[in-house]
Amino acid sequence: MNKKDYYEVLGVSKDASDEEIKRAFRRLAKQYHPDVNKSPDAEAKFKEIGEAYAILSDPEKRRQYDQFGHAAFENGSAGFSGFSAEDIDLSSIFEDLFGSSFGGGFGSNFGFNFGGGNKKNAPTKGKDRLITLNLTFQEAVFGCKKSIHLDLNETCEKCQGKGGFNEKKCSKCNGRGVVVMEQKSMFGIFQTQTTCPECNGSGTTFEKICSDCKGTGFVKQNKEIVVSVPEGVDTGYQLRISGKGEAGRNGGANGDIYIEFNVMKHDFFERREEDIYLEVPITISEAALGCKKEIPTLENNVFLEIKAGANTGDKLKLKGKGIKVPNSLRKGDMYVILNVVTPSKLNRKQKKILEELADTDLEDEAIFKNFQKHLKNN
Repeated sequence: MNKKDYYEVLGVSKDASDEEIKRAFRRLAKQYHPDVNKSPDAEAKFKEIGEAYAILSDPEKRRQYDQFGHAAFENGSAGFSGFSAEDIDLSSIFEDLFGSSFGGGFGSNFGFNFGGGNKKNAPTKGKDRLITLNLTFQEAVFGCKKSIHLDLNETCEKCQGKGGFNEKKCSKCNGRGVVVMEQKSMFGIFQTQTTCPECNGSGTTFEKICSDCKGTGFVKQNKEIVVSVPEGVDTGYQLRISGKGEAGRNGGANGDIYIEFNVMKHDFFERREEDIYLEVPITISEAALGCKKEIPTLENNVFLEIKAGANTGDKLKLKGKGIKVPNSLRKGDMYVILNVVTPSKLNRKQKKILEELADTDLEDEAIFKNFQKHLKNN
């Protein structure tokens, strides 16, 4: 079954501000909260609203959704893989909506995970990282290898990622990972559950905390990542490096690294997707008489034939001389835009030649005929 567009779920436009998204969520959450709305579809609608807000209120998730749609959060996708509604932490959202004391005790009823319960010791994939990598124009066009250095969370070797030694059941939550509380809201008294503050939802504590990771299970390590930049990438293009992100928990897989490229501009070439444009200056005589003009391309210099009678703005196409489409055999084209340059300084001989040219009758040229016709009509 296809999911409904998140913007449509909240009734906002795709360029809605964060405040507009929050206002829409507040209104709809109050309207469809199952403790207020007793219609049969209220629970499903409430879950749908919460899921949409969880994505669109997070700048990184929203950016991924805008680029990839729902596919960004499906297993094996180009976005955040392994995502499902059960992975949404709405506790902070409901705290914002109903008050800071609200802990998000709808997890078991509505299928959202608020940081406790049966999944507390399940393998969890590590966090993804998004890195912006600057490239020169040539590096982007021809591809290259770049090294980046990142501080990444790695599983602590001393405690094997547990965070301590001599594990025991948490006395505060009795090993459940969550504590249950009664909270007041505008709708009355709710029994809510929130992550146990003593064990952070794991259900266990330790007699001795690991000195290396300070109980977190992770240590920071600086790692070198070699990025193979494919030919033809442009600003905004993303490359996924699987399994090189933050370490997972409880044996979960590492996250991924997403490289987003930022390509510097070239002094002469202008890029438009896979095509490139080059403005070539020519003299009045070259334009009038025609010539073979040596021009640069991405790979080497070539001679371009310019026919007699050329004008500023004329566009000549060099097929296949553009940029390679990433991960494809297809290449764009190169377009040469002519610019006839009028000399600003003339010696006596040059001035005489141009004066003789000025006596040449150009009235038969179509452009002059059209201009004279327009003058007469006015």
